[in-house]
Amino acid sequence: MELVKVSNYEEMSKKASEILFDVIKENEKPVIGLATGSTPEGTYKELIQKLNGSDVDQNNITTFNLDEYVGLDKDHEQSYSYYMHENFFNHVSIPAENVHLLNGKAEDAESEVTAYEEAIDEAGLDVQLLGIGRNGHIAFNEPGTSFESLTHVVDLTPETIEDNSRFFDNLGDVPSKAFTMGLKSIMKAKKVVILIYGENKKEALQALLSGEVTEENPASVLNNHNDVTIIADAAAIGE
Repeated sequence: MELVKVSNYEEMSKKASEILFDVIKENEKPVIGLATGSTPEGTYKELIQKLNGSDVDQNNITTFNLDEYVGLDKDHEQSYSYYMHENFFNHVSIPAENVHLLNGKAEDAESEVTAYEEAIDEAGLDVQLLGIGRNGHIAFNEPGTSFESLTHVVDLTPETIEDNSRFFDNLGDVPSKAFTMGLKSIMKAKKVVILIYGENKKEALQALLSGEVTEENPASVLNNHNDVTIIADAAAIGE
């Protein structure tokens, strides 16, 4: 596990985009796992510039997203599908058929998660981009989630609902369930890059770096992975 300290958000975004772009260049048919939220927005801006300014054949890129709210249509402004198109897909030339997004309006949740996991297994993940929650959650895998979990439906905790309420008009509008790749799904990636930004993520970073592996801290499973890069700013590190 490598810790890369950055001085600001721009440096974090540049470093993360460099790692993703290197993976894309090194693989004939790269498969990248993507995350949402405010932290990776800068990474996507940088990656868009790198992709469009290069001779990389974007037709060969495949993507998988970590999660999606249950009940939100793909065009809903707070759906992760909408986020990904606004922040990334609308600005690059990756074919739509290569973009894998969980369907928040899926009629059969079990079929949706099974098919998604099978697609991950078939494609293989070369790299997975992650953020982290204050309680150590990655994707929507909350404390107590089994390390053996695959893509599944999860009930969101009050803390996570509160964290996400800033994106909605009021707390009652925040979905209470989500589709998410499981911890075992994430661990299938050959490489993991996790972005940890801001003082409010300090405890989560300390818990991850402590080396203690427990299902009460979902991110701690990354200690069992052989290629993890943590990119964190001074505030998150506690300096």
